[in-house]
Amino acid sequence: MACDIWLVPLVDVLCQSPENPFRDDLEVYNAALAEHGLPEVPVFRYMPGLSGDVEPIAAFDYDSLHFLRRAYLLRLTGLTVTPVDELGGDYEQLLEMFESAAEQSHLVWHFDHAGAYVPIDFERPIVTDALLTTGGPLGSVHGLLRELDTVAPAIGIDAQFPPQPVRPVAPTSLDGPAYPPPAEDGPFAKERHAWAGLHAAAVRALGQGSMVVFA
Repeated sequence: MACDIWLVPLVDVLCQSPENPFRDDLEVYNAALAEHGLPEVPVFRYMPGLSGDVEPIAAFDYDSLHFLRRAYLLRLTGLTVTPVDELGGDYEQLLEMFESAAEQSHLVWHFDHAGAYVPIDFERPIVTDALLTTGGPLGSVHGLLRELDTVAPAIGIDAQFPPQPVRPVAPTSLDGPAYPPPAEDGPFAKERHAWAGLHAAAVRALGQGSMVVFA
């Protein structure tokens, strides 16, 4: 099973359009942010070179995402980050043992196939009943980027020279594989594959004023 990562530019030509497909989602996000004393999702004026077009930036399978989340939890808790061939009971044990830490992680505490990261800096993922009904916890792009930088050395990545993801060649179906697959083999290949996609999305999102959407 796999998912795509999309960049949704937060520009007025999209956000204020009656046909904006994310209108309902943005209303839920803004209500959740207000409930936690935070500003609404920013909407920027159109500028040359930035359109309202939504674009895919990466795709990866759920195993790669969960491998990366496992590595982050190990790193966060001071345990040795070791490669694995498949997800086993140790990941579920980590989630149970360090549930409080997991719930404060923008990388970990997020749905696999839905939900968003917005370009607003807040400490921990936001959870409300409305969010859980529509797409899961709301994450911060800033928080996601900090966590990716934290786990990078443990999986052999220099965050100052990040690997670039391979853009998806077609929309990924929920029950299909991600394509292209990881560009390398060996230990931590899956973790690096997911890391590259999320990192590129987060950097672009902050640079151009976009939100990152799982689909």
